[in-house]
Amino acid sequence: MTPTTTTELTTKTLDAPGAVLAYDVRRNPDTSEPPLFLIGSPMGASGFPTLAGHFPDRTVVTYDPRGVERSQKADPTSQSTPEQHADDLHRIIADVGGGPVDLFASSGGAVNALALVAKHPEDVRTLVAHEPPLASVVPDREHAMALTEAIGATYQRSGCGAGMAHFISGVSYTGLITPEFASQPGPDPAMFGLPAEDDGTRTDPLLSQNITTCTHYEPDFDALRGASTRIVLAAGIESDGTLAHRGAGAVAERLGTKPVTFPSGHGGFLGNEYGQPGEPEAFAAKLREVLAEA
Repeated sequence: MTPTTTTELTTKTLDAPGAVLAYDVRRNPDTSEPPLFLIGSPMGASGFPTLAGHFPDRTVVTYDPRGVERSQKADPTSQSTPEQHADDLHRIIADVGGGPVDLFASSGGAVNALALVAKHPEDVRTLVAHEPPLASVVPDREHAMALTEAIGATYQRSGCGAGMAHFISGVSYTGLITPEFASQPGPDPAMFGLPAEDDGTRTDPLLSQNITTCTHYEPDFDALRGASTRIVLAAGIESDGTLAHRGAGAVAERLGTKPVTFPSGHGGFLGNEYGQPGEPEAFAAKLREVLAEA
């Protein structure tokens, strides 16, 4: 049964170099536990209300990464790096009262959280890094990195519909990425109900700002192994074989651990936020279990 108590939601903004960050705090004044951060990238705070609702006994913090939703970038055409995102998170943690906090981070958020812990281990008590899509650390890294570069190139050449179709094809591929798959053109956007028309913009947070900087990031494994933070890699049972799932396994292996299996797939924590619900109740129960093991 999910614990129940009263929480109050407030929204704040915070200046950072090149960006103004927006974050939300669901504050439980009666808890003795540290704040629980729930983050993604480029997914913003709008992806986490369902999961946050399963932790009313905690103070929960969510945010929009720079360039996403309410968090504005001075130059939205520029790329964002995991190091920049880590600095943003460090600032927000300080703004809510300082660490250590508990941190659940999914997808690109997991990559950014690994960068945060490498630099500021004192900020995080337990990190649950869920499916970091690190093409840089899998055995087929050369072809995996080439694939993410090709996705970005498709977007720059043909716009959002084409880029998103190529992205969906790439992230759903299972097994080692072959040179042939990495080099083939993206599928027809119509296959996924996406528009083929190019609206001319090139500022998409996923396909422009983060696609290569995130997937090509190489964690500082020496710093992570020496960190005071407890680091748990997590991977969804339904996403076995995908790049993000394999990224979790590769990071865990480098850290001398094994990934913990979570319910559902890459978006397993989602409710109806984007019309593709996972298994949020089971997911939250597993997250609570992992956090309690600290």
